Amino acid sequence: MNSLKTNKNKGNDNSQSRGLFKGLSHAGVFIFLIAIAMLVRSCNLFDAKATFTKTSEVAKNTDEFIGKPVTIKSRAIQKIGLSSFTVSDAQFFHGEPIVVINASGVPFDLPLDQNIKIQVTGQVRNLVIPEIEREFSLNIQDEYYRDYINKPAIIAQYLVLAPQPGQITQSPEQYYRRQVAVTGKLENIRSPVLLTLDKNQLFGGQDLLVLLKAPPKVAINQGQTVSVIGEVRPFVVTEIEQDYDFIWDVNVKRALEAEYGNRTVLVAEVVYPS
Repeated sequence: MNSLKTNKNKGNDNSQSRGLFKGLSHAGVFIFLIAIAMLVRSCNLFDAKATFTKTSEVAKNTDEFIGKPVTIKSRAIQKIGLSSFTVSDAQFFHGEPIVVINASGVPFDLPLDQNIKIQVTGQVRNLVIPEIEREFSLNIQDEYYRDYINKPAIIAQYLVLAPQPGQITQSPEQYYRRQVAVTGKLENIRSPVLLTLDKNQLFGGQDLLVLLKAPPKVAINQGQTVSVIGEVRPFVVTEIEQDYDFIWDVNVKRALEAEYGNRTVLVAEVVYPS
């Protein structure tokens, strides 16, 4: 169970509620860091310590990555078959693309806007279809992959949209109830578990509100670039309290509703320096 306040003394309710969003920016800033392995409990996706790298590095130096887990953040270029697509981080999509095969067991819809990046974690392999089908229990439709045989591919165990903060707040509906991985500058600390990420002027919108699911543990400074993984949704206090097992008293609920009611919020599973 989580709570924005732990003091149960009702005599302090009003003063604690008033101080919930004030004064904390002047104190030490602490944000909870959850081991990434806890993000998706149903798979061991991060057990092998996937390396963050660029798509272009995997394409250029494939031999160095073969058989290793990597995490990339890149733009999707073209859908292939039912569950695969190509990615590239080269400017204007020039350069050698890499095939991503969804082996997560969870359907993944590509964003309609190619400016929205995708974060992929999986194992780098040469695309030898019989081997990959056998090892990952997949049924790959060979005819769609003729141009990519024996070229580098990422067999993805985890896929998530990776938009900028401003991309979310500008068009939030397309992200609601979806997991996202967002990187941005820590703009403001509203409370120990409420913060905002800078919108990034390039995309417009407004700063992205982030609600941490757990109490603060690790110090991260205001103005620092952080990565946040979690679910985007409208800030409906009663729904968030129920869905995430928060315990908020009446005064805290009123303060949250008044300040953030129906604003777009990212309920964070993971926060870490980027």
